[in-house]
Amino acid sequence: MQQIVICSGVDGTLIPNGLAVESPNARRVFSQIAAHQKIRLAYVSGRNKDQVVQAIKDYDLPEPDFIIGDVGTTIYYATGGRWTANQKWQEEISRDWRDSGRREIIELLSSLESKTFFLQPSKKQGPYKISYFTSHAVDPLRLRNIIAGILGHHGIVTQLVFSRDDSQQRGLLDILPRKANKLLALRFLMIEERFDSMRTVFAGDSGNDLDALTSGLPAILVKNTASDVRQTALYRLDCMGMQDRLYRAKGGFMGMNGNYAAGVLEGLIHFFPETANWLECAQNGLVRLQPTSEGTM
Repeated sequence: MQQIVICSGVDGTLIPNGLAVESPNARRVFSQIAAHQKIRLAYVSGRNKDQVVQAIKDYDLPEPDFIIGDVGTTIYYATGGRWTANQKWQEEISRDWRDSGRREIIELLSSLESKTFFLQPSKKQGPYKISYFTSHAVDPLRLRNIIAGILGHHGIVTQLVFSRDDSQQRGLLDILPRKANKLLALRFLMIEERFDSMRTVFAGDSGNDLDALTSGLPAILVKNTASDVRQTALYRLDCMGMQDRLYRAKGGFMGMNGNYAAGVLEGLIHFFPETANWLECAQNGLVRLQPTSEGTM
């Protein structure tokens, strides 16, 4: 039986972030599934590595094999109880940023800062990620055009990734090197680790997950996903004729509501029916799951 690679967002995907109610046992069952010997686990997050590690402790999440952090600008491997950065990925994306990269971009955009567009705290920034808060009232397309015009005039090519923090009722904007985002980092990891694209599933809920959700990989939208993200994902996949690559959690599966980790579990069994017995065993409280024969429990 081939391994299954689960690549999941953190905030809003595995852990609560907003008004949607979490199914009480979902994270516990997810942790038990992740312990299966045929599962590899990657967290794909806007958080940096230390913040992801803190979330693992705070929410009792399973330890992953990989962390793709900072909206895809960092990749870390679990090696002997420690985290090791993938330097090849850093070298790959750094080519798009000049030596003065971050500082120059911040200075060029300083004239735009206001109550509706301002820098996030330093702990939210990264070497190859500049993060801003925006108001929900801001028009993303208009802001994108303004920023692209300013930076383009100075020969700086970047990637703008919009998302939002529903728990705080505000928008988020990450400015990244042209070659960096969650999907591109995930593709890089898949090549390095030789992951089978049809055995690698991505779960998300946010605007910065859209590229991965509509990449053609098996993908899961948790039920608590905002309607605009859902509609955009469906529209993109409809244009490409790949609607079957996206599963939208509905709730009702194993008595859970489809929000957060419950939705990830629901999508997992949709794409990989062989995991049905794993889930049943996990809900019955088995900590370590091992198949008794090829493809069965």
